[in-house]
Amino acid sequence: MRKICVFTGTRAEYGLLKPLMDEIVKDDSLRLQLLVTGMHLSPEFGMTYRVIENDGFVIDEKVEILLSADTPAGISKSMGLGLIGFADALARLTPDIAIILGDRFECLAMACACLNARIPIAHIHGGEITMGAVDEAFRHSITKMGHLHFTSTEEYRQRVIQLGEHPDRVFNVGALGIENIRNLPLLSKEELAEDIRFDLDVPYFLVTFHPVTLENATAREQFSALLAALDEFKTSQSSDIKLIFTKANADTDGRIINQMIDQYVGENSVNSTAFTSMGQLRYLSGMKYASAVVGNSSSGIIETPSFRVPTVNIGDRQKGRVRAESVIDCEPLREPIQKALLKAISAEFHESLQNMINPYEQEGTARNILDVLNKTDLSGIMKKEFYDLRSC
Repeated sequence: MRKICVFTGTRAEYGLLKPLMDEIVKDDSLRLQLLVTGMHLSPEFGMTYRVIENDGFVIDEKVEILLSADTPAGISKSMGLGLIGFADALARLTPDIAIILGDRFECLAMACACLNARIPIAHIHGGEITMGAVDEAFRHSITKMGHLHFTSTEEYRQRVIQLGEHPDRVFNVGALGIENIRNLPLLSKEELAEDIRFDLDVPYFLVTFHPVTLENATAREQFSALLAALDEFKTSQSSDIKLIFTKANADTDGRIINQMIDQYVGENSVNSTAFTSMGQLRYLSGMKYASAVVGNSSSGIIETPSFRVPTVNIGDRQKGRVRAESVIDCEPLREPIQKALLKAISAEFHESLQNMINPYEQEGTARNILDVLNKTDLSGIMKKEFYDLRSC
């Protein structure tokens, strides 16, 4: 059996990978291996490895890497712990290929460990641009260490080829997260309200804001501007609009945002609530009924357009990504955010989205990835040359 090691360090990443993991488990010629790390193993971030186990998956390796600090030094030390722990785990698992999704610091450490062990890497969501995050450099570095590439749009496929990857190994398959939208039996609005114990009797915004890691200590300032804009919006509209916050990841200054969320919800408990992890089902259900998705998460760019729900995208964290017509970009300042919120809830803007197409959506994403993993000869897959566009 071909052993496929799936790597996951965050709640969001696991939610995207789950459809592919389900397909691997159903294939009798493949054996799924799970290497779990990062926020999954942290009490601060919800111990979400339990979600993986409750979904019926067996975790083969758990590698602790998170420190108590979210400083640049703390992140670098976590990467070092990851490189050591992943190397030992891979020596025990001896997979035929490893699957890495995205661009986080844990993923870069895993890619380094795989490369040193001569284990081929299948990289998902390469070729994308996020100009406001250090993840931009991490992502392209993983691409250069990868061997099979599964991009979410044709533009991203061309960028991976531009980075020197052979076109025969780069596949435009769409975004896995949208497959969850189409396949999961999402909750009704009433079921969601009961499940999260929060009355959704009035319109609400789903808010997720992460640090812009290429900027110097802007998390507090930018998130304060967002909270001020939300308060002023409610006042100007004489509205009881509610807020569902999902907390920031384990990135530099992420704890600043999470502390501010806790303080805000503590002072506004009737009209706001917060979650360390909603889980894929509740998060996507919350997205479906939201008046707008607000913040700077990639989910507002990639998944939200499939619901034809507006996204208010704040600042530069997602700058450079392909965008649907439902995305409203604004500066991370109170007044521009408030104007974007007003546009997002307008009947005219909602009406304009009715026939919109999400550029990240394709059919059968997980199945198409699995077909490539099945048919590819891994014996000679290690790269020995750079694909030069000038030779085309």
